Amino acid sequence: MTAGALAPSVEVDGLTVRYGEVTALDEATLQLQAGRVTGLIGMNGSGKSTLFKAIMGAVKPLHGTVRIGGTDPGRARRQGLIGYVPQAEAVDWAFPVSVRDVVMMGRYGRMGFTRRPRAADHRAVDEALARVELTELAHRQIGELSGGQKKRAFVARGIAQEAGVLLLDEPFAGVDKRSEATIVRLLRELAAGGATILVSTHDLHAVPGLADEAALLLRRVLFHGSVAEALSPERLAMAFGLAPGTALGTHAAAEAATDEEPRA
Repeated sequence: MTAGALAPSVEVDGLTVRYGEVTALDEATLQLQAGRVTGLIGMNGSGKSTLFKAIMGAVKPLHGTVRIGGTDPGRARRQGLIGYVPQAEAVDWAFPVSVRDVVMMGRYGRMGFTRRPRAADHRAVDEALARVELTELAHRQIGELSGGQKKRAFVARGIAQEAGVLLLDEPFAGVDKRSEATIVRLLRELAAGGATILVSTHDLHAVPGLADEAALLLRRVLFHGSVAEALSPERLAMAFGLAPGTALGTHAAAEAATDEEPRA
């Protein structure tokens, strides 16, 4: 069965989210298919992080709906269907947990109320650590890892969780080339296994090798389709709020994406 023949794994329909007087998302609509990697592109303040929060059920929309595999985000999260790799600044790296502890957190939804790991949980964690090449660092405190290793640890958590939907918020920011290549390879493998993957990234040059498709976001979804068309200068200019007819290349867009702006 082709990915296009599958029912949407994630459906965002007419989503509007406001923080006080600030509109973070405005009638955003997006459908993501199982078995595909979608790159989410937009400048800071465009609503990417808010879209992730809405998919996870962490923010309440003013109106609109989100469905994960046909169910609401809260239930999907409780069932362990959604894995999340946060931006580095969203994590307390001083918290006294090991890399293995972080990955084991992905198994909590399968442990019941006791949160007591069983043999299957330990095997899943071992396998996930091996896939991200962190076995030898399993007992290291999470904050002691390099930027790339930290991102790989959170990808391992999603793998151990066996999440059907994986959201990654800027996974390539501040990572080394080895970690970037490892993460890209793993995401491609997970998608081939049927996972639905949404990745926000400022590294536009990495998108063609990573994603099957791309979505351009500027509070609403401006475009969702082929990577080549999404990265065309005209569409990038539209996504980065430039005047109609302005041509913006991927290098200039990447620079614009990292400009300091209020984050949504």
